[in-house]
Amino acid sequence: MSAVDYRAEARADKAAVAEQRRQDAAAAEQRRAARQLAEDERAARLTAQQAADKARRKVEKAAWRREKLTPQNVYRTGTLSLVVASGLASLPAQVMHFVEISPMLLPLPLALEGAAWVMAAGVAFADARQLAARVRWLLRTFVVAAASFASSINYGYGTHLDGLTPVQQTTAGVGLAAVTLLGPLLFEIRQWVSTLAADEGETPDARARRRHARLRRRHHRSVAKTAGRLLSAAPVDSLTEEDAWEMAWEIEQGADEPGMTPDLVARRVTRTAAYQAAEHTTRNSKKKGWFGRKRSTSDLRETSGPFPAPVEAESAAEHASASAPAEAEQVGRSAVVNLPKPVPVGFLKSTLTLKPVTARPARPARALAAESSRPARRITHRVPDSARTRRPTRTLDQLLAEARTKTADWPTADLTAEAIRRTVGTGAARARQIRDTLHAERTTTATAAGEAA
Repeated sequence: MSAVDYRAEARADKAAVAEQRRQDAAAAEQRRAARQLAEDERAARLTAQQAADKARRKVEKAAWRREKLTPQNVYRTGTLSLVVASGLASLPAQVMHFVEISPMLLPLPLALEGAAWVMAAGVAFADARQLAARVRWLLRTFVVAAASFASSINYGYGTHLDGLTPVQQTTAGVGLAAVTLLGPLLFEIRQWVSTLAADEGETPDARARRRHARLRRRHHRSVAKTAGRLLSAAPVDSLTEEDAWEMAWEIEQGADEPGMTPDLVARRVTRTAAYQAAEHTTRNSKKKGWFGRKRSTSDLRETSGPFPAPVEAESAAEHASASAPAEAEQVGRSAVVNLPKPVPVGFLKSTLTLKPVTARPARPARALAAESSRPARRITHRVPDSARTRRPTRTLDQLLAEARTKTADWPTADLTAEAIRRTVGTGAARARQIRDTLHAERTTTATAAGEAA
């Protein structure tokens, strides 16, 4: 190989090495740029994540403040804080007072203060469970007694502190006594406000029902007592409160309509009959007109033959008892109806005890007036329930059998309590029971058919 060729190959090798170095440097630069870009992207994502976390924490903190720092929570928490501060302020004075007497009396102030707070917690528990008012007032009496005794001890301890002027001693005693009473007082006010807030949270319907039940128990104590006994004697969920109330009203008052009594029924019938008589008289006078009222007796036709014998006047009560026992007879004035007086009976008796009826002597026959071909006038007023023939009471099984027969071709959507009540002719409570039974039967039948298929 000549020297020229050797030098040419050496230059070519150097050029190749230099080119390789340039390529390696370019590749290294590209890798460095890629790493830097990845680091920048990672830093940007981290910064964005931190900003998002910070914003989320800020939103969560704001939501927590809105949830926790409401007036209700601030009031409840603040009241508890004041109660704790009151206990911590009043307890040391009691401990010092009893320890100065004897170290053996150290548990006494703890028991005294604890009794007051336990009884206060008992008041809150009684309010939550809606116990009787006498239980809550008994617990409140214990709280007042314990707090008053502790207050007197703190007042005596404050007024006998050494190194103070009389004015300062009085101020210390009054302050210790006030802070002792402040804790139970604030706790009781807090419980009272919470109870009022819970009552305001009720729906208007629930509040109206509760008020109606309270008035019903207060106005009709005997009926409420009998209804309670009926509910306790019947199986669970077999008798509703309204049905028990209707039964108790009929037992106690002797009327099948709640709110009515035999006296009220008699007054209603009497006034209705008087109103009908007055209306009938007014209608007839309007039909006759002026000429009918002013007719002369000379226009009347004379009656031939012997005159009828005079008829003795009978009282309305005797005439009513002779013709119909409960029919109101119009005698030109307000009608009188003879209704049986209510007789008190025992609890859940099957029949009423009948009062003895004195036999009336037979009255001599009287001459009757001339018979008239005009038909008897029908009763124009409402016949009272006591004078009507009571329909036989059907049992639930009889009503169910009749409902199954009449609603056999009804679709399930039409099986409503109102439709069943109108078809069968029963009360709303019975209609609801029949509706639930029919729905359950149809559901069972459909399930059995599906399983068989």
